[in-house]
Parts: sequence; structure tokens; C-alpha cells
Amino acid sequence: MLLLVCPDGPGIVADVSAWVAGIGGNIVDAGQTSDIEHGVFLQRLEFDHDTDPAELTRGFEPLAERWSMTWDLRVPRSEARLAVLVSRQGHCLYDLLARCATGDLPARVSTVVADHPDLGEAAVRFGVDFHHQPIDASARNGRAAQEAAVAGHLRSAEPDLIVLARYMRVLSPGFCEEFGARTINIHHSFLPAFVGANAYRQAWDRGVKLIGATAHYVTPDLDEGPIIAQDVARVSHADTPTTMARRGRDLESLVLATAVRAHLEHRVLTYAGRTVVFE
Repeated sequence: MLLLVCPDGPGIVADVSAWVAGIGGNIVDAGQTSDIEHGVFLQRLEFDHDTDPAELTRGFEPLAERWSMTWDLRVPRSEARLAVLVSRQGHCLYDLLARCATGDLPARVSTVVADHPDLGEAAVRFGVDFHHQPIDASARNGRAAQEAAVAGHLRSAEPDLIVLARYMRVLSPGFCEEFGARTINIHHSFLPAFVGANAYRQAWDRGVKLIGATAHYVTPDLDEGPIIAQDVARVSHADTPTTMARRGRDLESLVLATAVRAHLEHRVLTYAGRTVVFE
């Protein structure tokens, strides 16, 4: 699997295809697009081959350098490892656990880390390690110490992807720098509207007719990471903040699963603060 971004120009597709043919590979799926505004070409190429991955990487480097590519060559795992961070709300966690257990997602949840103990039973039901890592409010550096402990659990778990399944903590820039590129967050709003913790109340106060959910990669800028997936549902004057939140929970679970699947299937390319998600 090859993902690449580079300055646009004629001959890129021909060169990449010729390289695949040169290693005896067979292209089984290809997607590509050009962003005229940013002057870049983006491609996802899936191909069969019998070459050692390290040798593939060395062989592709001269071509990548010639076209000034940002690229990633991956051999997909049959089952990726997920680490899930949660607080008290369990709808997204239960959805991920069920989808992994039934094979709907090509992954397994290897660890769950929470700042509250409420969802420990959910993890136990699915045979997943659960780590309750609360914040010591009496400690001067309680938040920093808690985040450091969470980071330690993640390093030990060595996940392929970290999922913030309604983890209601603001992450430090250092945490985002270390883990952000492989961390997906679900936000209960159709960003960039209604950021923060009380999105449904904000939406109800404004009398909106649509509510939404957004899944995005994590960056140091709160709720401003590259967006992977979004969806909306209609609401009316008859809805209350409570019924809007209930509808929103369904959206959140679906949008998060959609984003996780796209990432695990290596269909997401990030550039210029945005993404291309290949079908």
C-alpha cells in the first residue's frame, strides 16, 4: 500500500506505475486526485508483490526524491491494535468494542484508559485491559501527572491507532506532538461550529435544524485537526437538548467508526491541514 503527496506535474502516475511493474507488482486498486488550489497531487496505490518491505522502501526512495514526495509505504496488518481513551460516556466505546468483536472493523481493542472508573465493566465484558487513571485534584501538577501516566499506558500498549471515544480532557501540546498523527477524536458537533463541551446545548440555544458529528485527527489546536468524517441529522423545534444529545450519540458512534475504518484501511491522506479520504 502506497500513499503519497507531491507537487503536481505530468508523468507522476507513469513513473509510479512503472516502478510497481519493475518490482514485479500488480496494481489492484488505485485512487488519485489533484488539488489545483494547493498545486499538489495525491495518490493511493494498492498492489500485490513478493518483495521484502524494507527493500521496497529503499527501492522507492529515489523516485520519491525525484518528485519531492511525502510518502508512506505500508504492509497492512490483518488485525490492527486500538487503544481507546474514555471518560464517562460509553456509547462510542461500546460501538467500537462490538465492531471489533464482530469483525466489522479490522482491529481489536487492546487497552482502554479512562479518567473515571464507570466504563471498566464494558472493557471487562470484552476481555480488554482497563486502566483507570484519575486526576489527583489535591496534587499541584495533577493534570500533568495524569496525562503522563496515560501516555505511559499508550507506550506500553504500542497501538496502531489511538481513539478518543468522548475522552473529555484537553490534551497538552507535548501529548499531541507524540501521539496526534495516529489519534482520532470524535467531536459532538459539525465543526467548526459549537466547539467545546456543551455542543448540543449550544445548538439548541441557537435553534439549529441540523446537528452533526465530526471525527478528526488530533493537533495541539483544540478541535481543529484535519477532518476525516462528518455526518448530520435533522432536528426540529420539538427537540430538547436531551433528545438532540440522544440523536447525536448515534451520529457520533457512526462517524467515529467510519473514520477509524478509513484510517485502518489506509485511505486517508493529510496535507495543508485537511484530508483526502479515498473511497
